[in-house]
Amino acid sequence: MSPKNTSPQQNPPNLDRRLDRIDRKLLARLQQDGRIPVSQLAREVNLTVTPTLERVRRLESGGFIEGYFARLDPGKLGLGLLAYVEVSLDRTTPEAFEHFKEVVRAHDEIMECHMVAGGFDYLLKVRVKDMETYRTLLGDTIASVRGVQQTHTYFVMEEVKSTHAIMMPET
Repeated sequence: MSPKNTSPQQNPPNLDRRLDRIDRKLLARLQQDGRIPVSQLAREVNLTVTPTLERVRRLESGGFIEGYFARLDPGKLGLGLLAYVEVSLDRTTPEAFEHFKEVVRAHDEIMECHMVAGGFDYLLKVRVKDMETYRTLLGDTIASVRGVQQTHTYFVMEEVKSTHAIMMPET
């Protein structure tokens, strides 16, 4: 069996099929509660259990559902400092990009990393215990990566909205 391709640029062929109204309802509801019993899910979409389960399995195997997880409270875990970091590289070569990505993937404090177009190269979402921990991460990890020219950090004062849910398109 070949490994699952999770690259957003290369979608498996079955991802091109259109989602119907019931598929979209299932996806929206599962985003709210991934532990909802199939029997309750079936009632909510007006199907019986077997076709509901078949649809969910098809959505999973088609790559629409990538997994299930528990949403944790970072403050209760002692990880109250959230920051966004702009990173500029001194060269934009494939090797520089790949090296930076390897370093980022190796550090769990870096929750998200996005290559962006504009005035800098990457935007990182970082969550740590405190300012001292952030300073160590910045100095020993992010800024010390070969090729990092400049960083700008923005500390979050208040999380106004934070969600993992993706809006369900109508078409």
